[in-house]
Amino acid sequence: MSALFGKPIAIVNIGLDAFADPLQAAGAPVVRTDWRPPGGEPNVARAVASLLGDPRVAAANQKAFGLYLEAAPVLEGIGIARETLPGMRDRMILHAGPPIAWERMCGPMRGGIVGAILLEGWTTDAERALALAASGEITFEPCHHYDAVGPMAGIISPSMPVWIVRNTVHGNRTFSNMNEGLGKVLRMGANSMEVLDRLRWMRNTLAPAMEKALAKGGAIELKPLMARALHMGDEVHNRNVAASSLLLKRITPALLRSGVAAEDIAQVFDFVNGNDHFFINVGMAACKAMLDPARGVPGSSMVTVMARNGVEFGIRVSGTGDTWFTGPARPVDGLFFTGFTKADAAGDIGDSAITETAGVGGFAMAAAPAIVQFVGGTPASAIDNTLRMGHITLGRNNAFTLPQLDFAGSPAGIDIRKVVDTGILPVVNTGIAHKEPGIGQVGAGVTSAPMECFQKAVPALAASLQ
Repeated sequence: MSALFGKPIAIVNIGLDAFADPLQAAGAPVVRTDWRPPGGEPNVARAVASLLGDPRVAAANQKAFGLYLEAAPVLEGIGIARETLPGMRDRMILHAGPPIAWERMCGPMRGGIVGAILLEGWTTDAERALALAASGEITFEPCHHYDAVGPMAGIISPSMPVWIVRNTVHGNRTFSNMNEGLGKVLRMGANSMEVLDRLRWMRNTLAPAMEKALAKGGAIELKPLMARALHMGDEVHNRNVAASSLLLKRITPALLRSGVAAEDIAQVFDFVNGNDHFFINVGMAACKAMLDPARGVPGSSMVTVMARNGVEFGIRVSGTGDTWFTGPARPVDGLFFTGFTKADAAGDIGDSAITETAGVGGFAMAAAPAIVQFVGGTPASAIDNTLRMGHITLGRNNAFTLPQLDFAGSPAGIDIRKVVDTGILPVVNTGIAHKEPGIGQVGAGVTSAPMECFQKAVPALAASLQ
């Protein structure tokens, strides 16, 4: 110890400047470190500390994570939304993200709703559709409230076809609309005649053909298909090249034997072959089917939903049931199509963050280094995203192994305690819609959930255990 007194003093101040100020005034060299308690607010920090040391939370998380891991989703059919979704009614339109009123909706969601109103034939032009949407005569509800998910604006109206996914272990069913492709599409807020004609073809030709093929060939197991796609360079959110091809390959023999007219089959093949994102809606429903059984486990800090409506980002946590915890939707950092810039972009939007919630998408970017050509970044950053997510999750899903990480399972089971404690936010890779209605997709990129969601959820979970 005596040897230290002959050396210059070096001081590192962690936290409050009040400790460093007098030392610096006395001439001592001080390195200031801006450290704050987890969560930033004292009540959040206390809640994190109590939850991290509570054996009830550990046991609840083991149960919730186990329910998610053992799920086995299959694609079993296609139905019409009003006839298939529990509680779906006429004059109802479902949207992505947490609840939001028409007056607060972003441009892409409004544009998608206008298109859905025209598709349903509730009125005949866009101006009347806007007036009808604002009149209060149409009910707007989140897809998640009806066991469904929809990418971007997430619009599902009564006559739209929906994929039906069933979890064969727990028996729950989930649903999603069908993917239109990229560019000017309803989910990005476009609603031109070209968009509506495509949706009518999907309802009248594509959906019946797929329904007959599934009836002929039987249900399709989705976890093995997704796992294989990860080994082929997908992350099953923004890159679905392999998954879409594998789904078409699996369904083709049954489609050819289904009795569907040859010309309709040719149109179906052309459409799916030209749509590398065809699988994403099926994958989203599969992810929700895996996560829903983990909903409502008392004391569990595991996230069961992440979803965005373009204005707010919302999460649901197992131990707090169906309560939404929200924060502002963050901007998306990415690559833009020619002629567009960040100034054109809407806020983060869509239910597709259910993929990250289930441990794929951004959490499995290590499997898809080529994704950076679409969303930006480098192959190294894609791997880094996956590695960072390992610090805020309950474990790994060994059904979804990642070749680039020596076939380690993808990190899964987002833990609100760890998010607040580490400051590491869940990463999401996503499409970017134009902020104005009617234009469509302008790019794709990477963003993250806002910390506010988790800071609100942690004290609520702690209170539920008192």
